Amino acid sequence: MSNRNSSVLLLVAVLSASSWLETTAMAQPPPPRVVDITAADGVNLKATYFSAGKPGPGVLLLHQCNRQRKVWDDLAERLAASGLNVLTFDFRGFGESGGTPIDKLTPEQAPQVFQQKFPADVDTAFQYLVSQPGVTRSAIGAGGASCGVNQSVQLARRHAEVKVLVLLSEGTDPAGRQFLRESPKLPLFMAVADDDPDPGVVEIMQWLISLSPNRANRFERYSTGGHGVEMFDAHKELPGEIVDWFRATLATPPVMPPGKRTSQSSARTQFLELVDRPGGIAQALQQYAEARKRNPKVVLFSEEVINRVGYEHLLPGNAKDAVEILKLNVLAFPSSPNVYDSLSDAYLADGQKDLARQNAKKALELLASDTADPPDRRKAIKESAEQELKQLGDAPN
Repeated sequence: MSNRNSSVLLLVAVLSASSWLETTAMAQPPPPRVVDITAADGVNLKATYFSAGKPGPGVLLLHQCNRQRKVWDDLAERLAASGLNVLTFDFRGFGESGGTPIDKLTPEQAPQVFQQKFPADVDTAFQYLVSQPGVTRSAIGAGGASCGVNQSVQLARRHAEVKVLVLLSEGTDPAGRQFLRESPKLPLFMAVADDDPDPGVVEIMQWLISLSPNRANRFERYSTGGHGVEMFDAHKELPGEIVDWFRATLATPPVMPPGKRTSQSSARTQFLELVDRPGGIAQALQQYAEARKRNPKVVLFSEEVINRVGYEHLLPGNAKDAVEILKLNVLAFPSSPNVYDSLSDAYLADGQKDLARQNAKKALELLASDTADPPDRRKAIKESAEQELKQLGDAPN
């Protein structure tokens, strides 16, 4: 081979390598950008934008309320590398965002922030995401862990552009559940672990996945893994599965992968559906009474889940329904101090002071011999019941 031919081949090789490097560099997403987003009331929300470096769908990730936005960094970088533009942000009072730190709020203030401030903040973050160059506004996904789950579902309720949801280790409120029932075209990816320290969360998520008939739904239930994003450490494959699922379901046209619904409708989910239905509480009480006649040991629900559903009605002021729901727990778990304390809360909110007093005293009476609950829980029940009696003008025995 002549020197001339060797030089030509060397030049071609150099140019090819240079072209490959340029292509590779172009394929890599730009580094994440830390940005400031101003909430409707002026509070600064600290966020990170992970651009894919090219046009494509967007994903908003909402963190759990014992963490902050940086727990999503690895997943967000993977999503950006796959062609999706991602925004994470710290809820107000968390991480680097402004607002009163969540642990400094009173028990009365915290629910107000969650119910009144968080949704507006999530909408502000959503508008930032869809305003970024190249983000396909009509193809947005949302993901949430723990308290971020309800915020994700509510975001999809408010914005039809949200086409898919990833939900880790938590449920949603009655309005959110009704939205999922009415949204058969909204695919859901859910994951939960049996060792989650949040009582009742596995049963809650089984109920949620049973609400939607979408064939692309995927339900991952692990024996271990902890709460929310903690599952990423225990199950290294999970983030990659979420990336693949977002890519498929947000593609144009969407590619609906075969679902993995390991949790179908059951007697428990059907009973919870009856409790959740407007006017269905009386029917649920009757169904439970009939089931107990057939089998006195039958279990149609857990104490934790009915307690949650009861407080879901109590917090927005629907005390009468909360009373009827929490009565179910007293019927099913008559030796639990907590069920009487919760029912006392509902009676007090409904203005039935005598019944509130009776149930608070019953909770304290049962605590004296309670061995089923851990010390921290017994302490919390005791303090709650005593506070109720104090409000009623009674000194606890």
